[in-house]
Amino acid sequence: MFETLKNILVEELQLDADEITMESNLANDLGINSIELADLVMICEEKFGVEFQDDDIYKFATIGDVVNFLEENA
Repeated sequence: MFETLKNILVEELQLDADEITMESNLANDLGINSIELADLVMICEEKFGVEFQDDDIYKFATIGDVVNFLEENA
């Protein structure tokens, strides 16, 4: 799940793969803003067949948070 999410971040948001770890903070380390986070959520919904509730995205601080959510809900 992590590698798939990492590939999405590299391809869709043009992030550096070397900077993406489970501990990477979405905003502080990777510079993901709210619009990019919304895009990432839409991509994950399509790719993994999960549905995010609006308040779910506010719980995501790190890549690990997103991976855990996907693993629990996919």
